[in-house]
Amino acid sequence: MTAQTSTSRNYRETFSSGIWSRNPGIAQLLGLCPLLAVSRTLLTGLALGIATLLVICATNVLVSATRRWIDPRVRLPALVLIIAAFVTSVDLLFKAWWFELYGEIGLFIPLIVTNCVILSRAEAFASRNPLLPALLDGLGHGIGFLLVLTVLGAVRELVGNGLLIASLPPGGFFALAGLIALRNFCLTREAAA
Repeated sequence: MTAQTSTSRNYRETFSSGIWSRNPGIAQLLGLCPLLAVSRTLLTGLALGIATLLVICATNVLVSATRRWIDPRVRLPALVLIIAAFVTSVDLLFKAWWFELYGEIGLFIPLIVTNCVILSRAEAFASRNPLLPALLDGLGHGIGFLLVLTVLGAVRELVGNGLLIASLPPGGFFALAGLIALRNFCLTREAAA
């Protein structure tokens, strides 16, 4: 196997692991607040998923690019500051361009700063890897989180029309439990094959 093939495989694994096997929402159970609160409809889940994707990708790129200059003693506050800057930018972008949608999810956009998914990827991966793998890691985990939010929103919106509990927070727990069970079932079958 050549070095280029190995590097390509590593890039593919870095990107794809965040989408399914290490998905932050259904494997690591990180970011439960937006998963359960915002994912009432397909549109709100998609919107917050896109906001999170933008922030995690931008954060990973900047953290990776500046990792050699950030003093380890202040790395965590620096990471939170970087995340907060990108969250503020995304918040203003949503407020300016999608004001009606911002009315539904605006409260949760600033909470992205405290989202463990973004901080964990910046600390565990981006601060230790070059730019391209950090970007791929951010894309993979961001897309994975976006998919979970979107699927939960779609399921809750469809089922919520006939079953009130689906549109309430307990409905989010049940839908999330179903996604976790599906992921575990699929991974168990893959391992057995």
